Amino acid sequence: MIKELSVLIVEDDDVAAESITRGLRKVAPDIHLVYAENGQIAIDILKKQHPTRALKTPYLVLLDLNMPIMNGFEFLEYIRDDKALQDTVIFILTTSNDDSDRSRAYDNNVAGYMVKSSVGPQFAKLAALLHAYKNAVEPNR
Repeated sequence: MIKELSVLIVEDDDVAAESITRGLRKVAPDIHLVYAENGQIAIDILKKQHPTRALKTPYLVLLDLNMPIMNGFEFLEYIRDDKALQDTVIFILTTSNDDSDRSRAYDNNVAGYMVKSSVGPQFAKLAALLHAYKNAVEPNR
């Protein structure tokens, strides 16, 4: 299904990261997953400055909003201000169902906003979204 797509999971909660991993692996066992515990580590990975973690292209980002060091909104603002990274496709995957958080995220041009409690039972929808993205960016063979 999803092949040759990298996903950068920016999530500080190990349990949530493991849940995301299990859900993605069920529908896409070959997907390339890379983890960042906060926004600063994610930036280092995206800028190819991390010593051990790297993304393959095409890639997209699943971003939590509430993290230490650099939270999701700080990460979004940095990415959108960086000429080399501003077109990065970012989906929010967070516990916040707050309308102001949702609006603020969309103001930063996110591709989607998903609340973790809603995604769990409907993980196939997230996987289908990732599959559609992969098909949109991958050249026809």
